[in-house]
Amino acid sequence: MRRIHTLLAVQSVVAILVSINRLGSWTLGYVLPNEFLRWVDFNNMLILPLFSLVAFYLLKKTIENGSPEREGRAHLAINLAFIVGIYLLAASYGDHEVTNYLHVRFCLDDPVSDLCRIVIFNDDEFSHWIFFAGFVMMNAALLFLQVLFPCQEKVAGKDIILLLANSLFLGTGVLANLGFEEIGLDLCIVAALAIFSACLLWKRGRQPLFIYYASAYWFGLIGSLIAQMLR
Repeated sequence: MRRIHTLLAVQSVVAILVSINRLGSWTLGYVLPNEFLRWVDFNNMLILPLFSLVAFYLLKKTIENGSPEREGRAHLAINLAFIVGIYLLAASYGDHEVTNYLHVRFCLDDPVSDLCRIVIFNDDEFSHWIFFAGFVMMNAALLFLQVLFPCQEKVAGKDIILLLANSLFLGTGVLANLGFEEIGLDLCIVAALAIFSACLLWKRGRQPLFIYYASAYWFGLIGSLIAQMLR
C-alpha cells in the first residue's frame, strides 16, 4: 500500500504540474534561440508525460502479484491494451504540442489557409482523438488489472483517507483543465471513467485504484460542471 500511495501521489502531482504548465505565463518563453518550441509545449510533450508514464508502469507492476492469472489470456490482453495506450498517448502529445504551438503563433489570424487548416485540425481534433483513446486504454487497463489482481493487503481506514486525499489533487487537475474553457469530448471521457470506476468500486469492493479513480474523477467531473455553469 505504501508504494501504491507513492505512485498515485506522483500521478496527482503531475496532473497539478500539467495545469500549472498550461495555464501559467512563465512557460511561454522559447526553449532555444531558433524558437522551435515554447517551454510549455516542451514540458507537456517530454518532461511531464515521462514522469507520469514511469509511475503508471511501476503502478502496474505493483498491482500485479504472483497469482496464476499472470499467465492467463486476460492478463495478456490487458498488457496489450496498456502498451497500445502508451503508444497512442505518446503520438498524441507529439502531434498536439507542436501543432498547438504553430496554431497559436501563426494561425490565429489566418485560420483558412491550407497550411493553417491542417495545423488547426491536428491541434484541436486529431491529436485529441488519439489522446482520449490512449488515455482511456491506459486507465481502463489499470482498473482491469486491479480486478484481476486484487490488493493482497487489507485496505485500512488510514489507507482510504490517504487515497481520498491524494485523489483530490488529480480531481483538481481535471477541474483546472475542464472547468474554465470550452469542453466537449473530454468531459464525456471523464464521465465515462468516473462511472466505470464507481461501478467497479460498488461491485468489487474497496480496492485502492477503484477508490482513487472514482473519487478523483467524480470530484473533477462535478467541479467542472459547476464551474461551467458559473462561467
